[in-house]
Amino acid sequence: VTHSIPACIGSMTINSKQLDNESPVSIFAVNKCYVTVQDGTFFDGSGFAALVREGYKVRSDVNITLEFRTTAVHGVLLGVSSAKVDAVGLEIVNGKVLFHVNNGAGRITATYEPRGTNSLCDGKWHKLQANKSKHRILLTVDGNVVQTDNPYIQSTSADTNNPIYVGGYPADVKQNCLTSKSSFHGCLRNLVLTKGQQAELFDFSRAFDLRGVFPHSCPGAEH
Repeated sequence: VTHSIPACIGSMTINSKQLDNESPVSIFAVNKCYVTVQDGTFFDGSGFAALVREGYKVRSDVNITLEFRTTAVHGVLLGVSSAKVDAVGLEIVNGKVLFHVNNGAGRITATYEPRGTNSLCDGKWHKLQANKSKHRILLTVDGNVVQTDNPYIQSTSADTNNPIYVGGYPADVKQNCLTSKSSFHGCLRNLVLTKGQQAELFDFSRAFDLRGVFPHSCPGAEH
């Protein structure tokens, strides 16, 4: 077995002597355990998860669904870009959810603005769906649908070839459809990207790069 266990371990004794896990000699990718825990992946606001090392190709159609929980009013949710301008991006800016798409001709944005300023950043789970179908984009948050007109109807394919960055991205990586550099602080779960009939559920513990991200455990309430 070469991978770590997604679990909590406590009260370990060796030869009747209890180990002091409060002051380890060295520590790597170990988070604290929570008294109450929920399914999901915890993002501590400092990093990101990188998925699909060989690059994810959005092309003409993609449907992105995820659930998020946060008390922060800013944060990157997801970005897939190219070396050129083609890209898609999902982010929370000032308590609003923004879905950006650039098929090469220019960026278009669907914005969901909740009634109350902090109603999406209340520490409760919210469901998000972002759909790109050729030049049309649709954003649904907690069942509320936002559509936006796209003047660039001839341009239908987002020719991306970079990894999927979730919750943030490295400083040296260009993201053409994100305006925020703030890493997400909170929990994400059930990230699914669907193309046609092909749905793919992403397991964050299989990310090729994880920084400040703790798969499989979310604190039951914000600490």
